[in-house]
Amino acid sequence: MASLPPLVEPAAELTKEEVARYSRHLIIPDVGVDGQKRLKNAKVLVVGAGGLGSPALLYLAAAGVGTLGIVDFDVVDESNLQRQVIHGQSDIGKPKAVSAKESVAEINPFVHVNLHEQPLDSSNALDVFRDYDLILDGTDNFATRYLVNDAAVLLGKPYVWGSIFRFEGQVSVFWEDAPNGQGLNYRHLYPEPPPPGMVPSCAEGGVLGVLCASIGSIMVTEAIKLICGIGDTLLGRLKVYDALDMEYREVKIRRDPNAVEITELIDYEAFCGVVSDEAQSAAAGHTITAVELKEKMDAGDKFELIDVREPHEWEIVRIPGAKLIPKDKILSGEAFAEIPQDRQTILYCKSGVRSAEALSALQHAGFSNAVHVGGGVTGWAQQVDTSLPTY
Repeated sequence: MASLPPLVEPAAELTKEEVARYSRHLIIPDVGVDGQKRLKNAKVLVVGAGGLGSPALLYLAAAGVGTLGIVDFDVVDESNLQRQVIHGQSDIGKPKAVSAKESVAEINPFVHVNLHEQPLDSSNALDVFRDYDLILDGTDNFATRYLVNDAAVLLGKPYVWGSIFRFEGQVSVFWEDAPNGQGLNYRHLYPEPPPPGMVPSCAEGGVLGVLCASIGSIMVTEAIKLICGIGDTLLGRLKVYDALDMEYREVKIRRDPNAVEITELIDYEAFCGVVSDEAQSAAAGHTITAVELKEKMDAGDKFELIDVREPHEWEIVRIPGAKLIPKDKILSGEAFAEIPQDRQTILYCKSGVRSAEALSALQHAGFSNAVHVGGGVTGWAQQVDTSLPTY
């Protein structure tokens, strides 16, 4: 694929301090003074100051990108620190956007930072994106990924996309309006989201912390190439990294002639069905709280308590008296023989999403009085037994 023209016009000048700071860039012929001036003039929006956003923001700032936007409305939690290296111990409880801005200022005081501390949705995405040259999407859910893609398409902006899970990462560049007919967007790779519950999140499946650095650094490399108009970008190529095998694979992405034309932003939560309709309907009237479960235990009620998480999660923390039957064994029907019919079945998972899916399968199999615990084992650790860890 032919190299793309520079995305950003160069700034008028570099100051003496900037020349000193960026000297190792300036002596690379492909970057040079012209490229560094383009970086200085660039406005880059990073969606998410988490696993991928952390290294991306640090290296964009170090590289001298003049304006950085940060979209994040979450706060720093202790479980973030294993991979979200832009935050530190003293930042726990602080808004991630604020913590990230402070780290950026420490790395490069010449970078201007805009904070967007609200959930990104169809009502505000176009306004947030409009003033930036380039978007980096490091989010961890399909609803936001499709939203970012569609907003970028409507505004004609390129964006760099990354995704991580356990030991594997994926990264590519999408730009519907790329010159010379090279245009592609995320829907050409993934026309539709996977069914709800099919792909576990990092919160459910985990992620090797350092994987974020591997994928985040590729994202920043692509951003620099786009801004400066150098090298061959990942537009039209999906790079897949397997950290366990230390192997990079590449998949060609081609335009899907049947791809949906994007004309407006939609309800992305509904489009991605964060929880399936069946699970929502199963949970309606069949959900109890962690406190209500404790009351049932204290009253000596007879029931079967089933943990539908994975074995490695069971080893971290569990509710006393539970039996482990992973969700997939219930969805396939394989586990039905293990579940007694003479008492009520109570299901739980980490937060209540997977147990709702399993509850739907049980109800269809005739376990009509089965219920699940809203908030899962996390709710139990927060409301019933605070000595237990959360993850």
